[in-house]
Amino acid sequence: MVQLYNLHPFGSQQVVPCKLEPERFCGGGRDALFVAAGCKVEAFAVTGQELCQPRCAFSTLGRVLCLAYSEAGDYLAAIEEKNKATFLRAYVNWRSKRTENCRVCIRMVGHNVEAPFSDTYKDQMSIIEIPLSEAPLCISCCPVKGDLLVGCTNKLVLFSLKYQIINEEFSMLDFERSLIIHIDNIIPVEISFCVGYVALMSDLEVLILKLESDPKNGESVNHQPHKTDNPMKQTEGVRHETLQLESDDFVICQKPMELLGEKSSQSGVSVTLESTGLADEKTKYYHVQHLLYKRFAPDISFCVFSDDVKLHSLQLLPIYQTGSLTSGRKKLSQEKELLSLFCFFSLPHVGYLYMVVKSVELMSVYQYPEKSQQAVLTPQFLHVIASNNLQCFTVRCSAAAAREEDPYVDTTLKACPPVSMDVCALRIQLFIGLKSICHFKNHLILLTKADPEAIPERRESPKRLLSRKGTSGKLKTPPVAEAGWNLYIVDTISPVQLYKEMVDYSNTYKTAKTQSCIHLLSEAHLLVRAALMDANQLEPGEKAELLEAFKESCGHLGDCYSRLDTQHSHLALPYYKMSGLSMAEVLTRADWVLEDGSQKYERGLIFYINHSLYENLDEELSEELAAKVVQMFHVAEPKQLPHILCSPSMKNINPLTAMSYLSKLDTSGFSSILVTLTKAAMALKMGDLDMHRNEMKSHPEMKLVCGFILEPRLLIQQRKGQIVPTELAAHLKDTQPGLLVASVLGLQKNNKIGIEEADSFFKVLCGKDEDIIPQLLVDLWEAQLVAGLPDVVLQELFFKLTSQYIWRLSKRQPPDTIPLRTSEDLINACSHYGLIYPWVNVLISSDSLADKSYTEDLSKLQLPLFHSWSHSWKIISLASVSMFCVRHV
Repeated sequence: MVQLYNLHPFGSQQVVPCKLEPERFCGGGRDALFVAAGCKVEAFAVTGQELCQPRCAFSTLGRVLCLAYSEAGDYLAAIEEKNKATFLRAYVNWRSKRTENCRVCIRMVGHNVEAPFSDTYKDQMSIIEIPLSEAPLCISCCPVKGDLLVGCTNKLVLFSLKYQIINEEFSMLDFERSLIIHIDNIIPVEISFCVGYVALMSDLEVLILKLESDPKNGESVNHQPHKTDNPMKQTEGVRHETLQLESDDFVICQKPMELLGEKSSQSGVSVTLESTGLADEKTKYYHVQHLLYKRFAPDISFCVFSDDVKLHSLQLLPIYQTGSLTSGRKKLSQEKELLSLFCFFSLPHVGYLYMVVKSVELMSVYQYPEKSQQAVLTPQFLHVIASNNLQCFTVRCSAAAAREEDPYVDTTLKACPPVSMDVCALRIQLFIGLKSICHFKNHLILLTKADPEAIPERRESPKRLLSRKGTSGKLKTPPVAEAGWNLYIVDTISPVQLYKEMVDYSNTYKTAKTQSCIHLLSEAHLLVRAALMDANQLEPGEKAELLEAFKESCGHLGDCYSRLDTQHSHLALPYYKMSGLSMAEVLTRADWVLEDGSQKYERGLIFYINHSLYENLDEELSEELAAKVVQMFHVAEPKQLPHILCSPSMKNINPLTAMSYLSKLDTSGFSSILVTLTKAAMALKMGDLDMHRNEMKSHPEMKLVCGFILEPRLLIQQRKGQIVPTELAAHLKDTQPGLLVASVLGLQKNNKIGIEEADSFFKVLCGKDEDIIPQLLVDLWEAQLVAGLPDVVLQELFFKLTSQYIWRLSKRQPPDTIPLRTSEDLINACSHYGLIYPWVNVLISSDSLADKSYTEDLSKLQLPLFHSWSHSWKIISLASVSMFCVRHV
């Protein structure tokens, strides 16, 4: 399904001032446009709106049949025809050609240039002749490394880009034939190459391969023929039999086929690698991996056969991360790391977009309203031309690349529109007589002819269209030049400008609360995301503007998912987080009142607020917004109301308002203990101690502990990364310290708080310095021993307790509060404590140790010391010190 929107992705338009009718053209880099006509190539500089200026012109050996530009190396490759023979040439250093009559250096590929000639080659355009044993049919340049791949009959030849070092100041671009890929039974019409990925296409077949550079099982560098166990090993024989059966009376049709991943090796297409160069071991290719094989069947429902059944516009589109690396020879190059790779090809009425990195997957299918002639894929759009219009479709490349970059993108922290989302047509722009299209940067180059073709193409016989070995490999000579042609440069508008138009357009769906609003805002989000992935093309100001638009788009999507009651309403949370909006700003944007005056709170908004309040954000809502949140949850999710009121963000809630809503929950069947504790906390906040005591007495202590375990924030909260005891915790310290210690111990046993956090909590609660241990913390440590915490912390507990007992004995420092357990209690409750030895009783009976706190500390010191002394040598040392201190008291 393709949705149609009438937006305006196309901006300014200008005419390329070329002198002859273009036969081939291509663009690349930041500003290079090449137009071939006859035996001449004109180069133009495209630097902005209304600024397409001629740069230079140079002659070719013959009529240009194919052009390809490589930004890496800044060279132009061309297949040229002269006297019915085809040649492959590369034009290097073309920017130095000032006038058409300037001298040109012509050299053979791999030709060594001596140092005395360096100045000559440095200042002149060079033409590199690349000889081939077979006629070249098509070419492709790797957008990352600049390597050149040449398609011939039943084979592909790879030329690696390299530099000949002439001297310290000058290196000369050259090529080395490094690999031959033998592919039987396919004559390539179009090929595409990108960092080891190869795509080739015939009339009705597409094959995608990956060249692997890591040797497997000790494979030799000579690249012996790649052999696999092929269940379809007889396929090739069947093909020959099929060709023999074809006659004027019979047409043999092969079935459509699609094979993905390793299964594509069962297509019957034989692929063999032959190493021919001396390339670096790191860049050599040792074996091939099959990724995709797809075969189409022609439509024979009609008795008319034409070129309509042929594939066109094969293209590999990389999306990569870049980092600047400084190479030798004082050149700054861009080493690009491939993030994701996409392959596009098209029939006249339908286009296919595949993702081919890591896994091969069909992402999108494009149904065209008219018969297409050519298409180009960009990270943001798919541009398709028919005879009389230019069509612009959205693509899902940025969504897929985002998931390749971060597989955990769909979480509560981050989100991205799905790859499976329906594509849409943004614009169908009228153009009369469109013939060809190419793209670079934000420019679309369009060739138009107002008059129909004067020379009709010869209609092929049906059987030639159904066979691999038809005439697809023969390049046709362009028709004779006619009047009525134009070459246009159409600029696509900036992503931010189109984004704003999409957002304005989405407002027409906002009140209707349909999926169309989400869909269009998702398109806007992906548009901005795709632009940010190509950060090297952006100026600092543009990037800042895009980042702001990205955050804004996340806010709009958050609004949609919070407003609509859909199965994906939970996405409001990650989109709001990505937007950078505060919780107060989100609540201010929310739609509270419906058209009929009633109030309804959708799941998305509830989900966002609930999770945000649980995450202890360092944000305090105003009293008005806090009251609104309480009202919202009272209506939508009353079960969560006690938890919501315990959030630090709800600090400013009016306790009277909170109590009024809590009182309505008493008979609602919710956890009464949690409601009781929340009401007790609110009563304490109101200063009503009688109400607080009544609430706390309504349940036994063990149930109160369970209530604190259900909601630890009744006692402990975190603000700006710091532990903050609540007002209720401070009150329990003075009135019910046993309940407080038991509750914190329960939190520890249920993994709601860590050991270090518990220690910090009591230190902060008692207002003690780091070096001073409050008695409540000692009570907690003793309770931990009694409760039988895991043995991994037992030694640490003994050391903490023994150190504290010794410190108080040596400093004659009594506990700051009455201990909750006596030594006798510990003996009866804990197996780690045993009977007190008689000699300790003698010391205790001494008149100098008449203070009860000292006798208790000495008794407790002896208990863990002599019954668990094997746990740590530190305890033994501290015990010796303690006995010394006791004897000198």
